[in-house]
Amino acid sequence: MIHVEDWAEIRRLHRAEGLSARAVARQLGISRGTVLRALASDRSPQYRRAPKGSVVDAVEPAVRELLKQTPTMPVTVIAERIGWERGLTVLRERVRELRPAYLPVDPVSRTVYQPGELAQCDLWFPPVDIPLGYGQSGRPPVLVIVSGYSRVITARMLPSRQSGDLIDGHWRLLADGWQAVPRTLVWDNEPGVGKGKLTAEFAAFAGLLAIKVHLCRPRDPEAKGLVERANGYLETSFLPGRTFTGPDDFNTQLTTWLQIANRRQHRIIGARPADRWEADRAAMLTIPPVTPPHWWRLHTRIGRDHYIRVDTNDYSVHPRAIGKTVMVRADTEEVTVTGGNDVVARHTRCWARHQSLTDPEHAAAARLLRGEVIHQAAARAHAARAAALAPDSLGIEVEQRELGTYDRMFTLIEGGAGKDDT
Repeated sequence: MIHVEDWAEIRRLHRAEGLSARAVARQLGISRGTVLRALASDRSPQYRRAPKGSVVDAVEPAVRELLKQTPTMPVTVIAERIGWERGLTVLRERVRELRPAYLPVDPVSRTVYQPGELAQCDLWFPPVDIPLGYGQSGRPPVLVIVSGYSRVITARMLPSRQSGDLIDGHWRLLADGWQAVPRTLVWDNEPGVGKGKLTAEFAAFAGLLAIKVHLCRPRDPEAKGLVERANGYLETSFLPGRTFTGPDDFNTQLTTWLQIANRRQHRIIGARPADRWEADRAAMLTIPPVTPPHWWRLHTRIGRDHYIRVDTNDYSVHPRAIGKTVMVRADTEEVTVTGGNDVVARHTRCWARHQSLTDPEHAAAARLLRGEVIHQAAARAHAARAAALAPDSLGIEVEQRELGTYDRMFTLIEGGAGKDDT
């Protein structure tokens, strides 16, 4: 099974670069059959956690010494120098992780961007408290994307900076907003995207779009100066004098303002971003025709406490799902829980933290079920007490008299109460 990163690179080379399957196989050093299988699937290969420890650990100090002397030394030469006799794949992965720390910092030159080529991404944390509900306020991150050629800015506030919310934010801005995607997205070392290597979730997202995600080296802010300047522009031109009632209001005001901002005269390019947008968008890749996925996804079994947790909040589930395994799907707006085809919970995503959100229907169903259980338990307890007090259960033999005996005792028939009848 190929890695998610290789799967994503195969799709990028074929779709974005226009290489044939044979050319991709030759460039990556893999079989053509592997390339064809990767191109035939829109879903990433299943991620498997790497086992702890590696055979490369023992030779890592020697590898570091060689990279310290010659940072660009090829993996094959490193293998020869350290006497490596195993496969090159595991050694190549380790060298790929270690090499950036030894490469010299190259000077930055002004870059000329081509239409559809690239967009820079970053998180902006606006210095203003946003009401989040439940008496809480906070400063959620804002995902900002700037196109390199046109300088068009798009942005959206997100509940968190975790991978699921970051990917959902990209999908909404690119698929719903731009309705196209640049061939390369530039990110710094954001934990939800990847540090030195993309997270499995973001690699799957890049593969779905058939794009490249370039991770900048640490402490290299010049590599994404476009979006850094856009963050400053948002802070000085969008925020002043504004108040917000919540995240939805923030996003509404931001979207309206960006339509105006993208029509301003841009000093560097000498044009308005909106005037260059059509040429920029025409050169971008199309969005794949798939249903927008939910990037928070997990399977879990519902216990007697019929709640599930997404991020830091607990959401109620209908008690009919207790004891069953369900699928939890969530995005920045909604949390949905399904058991097969049965939707057992649907909640609006909560931006506050450490809250328990209960659907009134779920609470009423739980009370009804608890009442039935209590009633059944009381009935069983009453039956058990009656059975325990029955004479047969106590081992007592009771004499069975004829009914006429009681009639004579109370002089209801002739003869009265006989001596033998008392």
